[in-house]
Amino acid sequence: MLLLGPISWGGLAVVGAVAGLVYSLRLHTEVRADGIYLKMWPLHWSFRRILWSEIERYEATQYKPLREFGGWGIRWAPGKVAYNVSGNRGVWIERTNGRDVLVGSQHPEEFVGAIDETNQ
Repeated sequence: MLLLGPISWGGLAVVGAVAGLVYSLRLHTEVRADGIYLKMWPLHWSFRRILWSEIERYEATQYKPLREFGGWGIRWAPGKVAYNVSGNRGVWIERTNGRDVLVGSQHPEEFVGAIDETNQ
């Protein structure tokens, strides 16, 4: 407040709401019989589905969230989208439609193992 001067209560409420939203972000991933399901709560109320028939290949990977996608959250870049909450590890999914997906995960090897087990 010494540098910027007084802050309005409305501005403080907006900053608090945005901080609360960022803090509450949770990425839910499920590997099911028909595909991979993603939900970034509270932004998504229902799951987004990637069918097995849409997946060309997938692999555990390490990436640079700031350099490659500009940060964390749901991030779009030409021809790809990333769902990540924290960290720099995940599963890269190449799709048949050319719209690749990166799913952040603290345990990408286990995620790939679940995909291998379910998709056989």
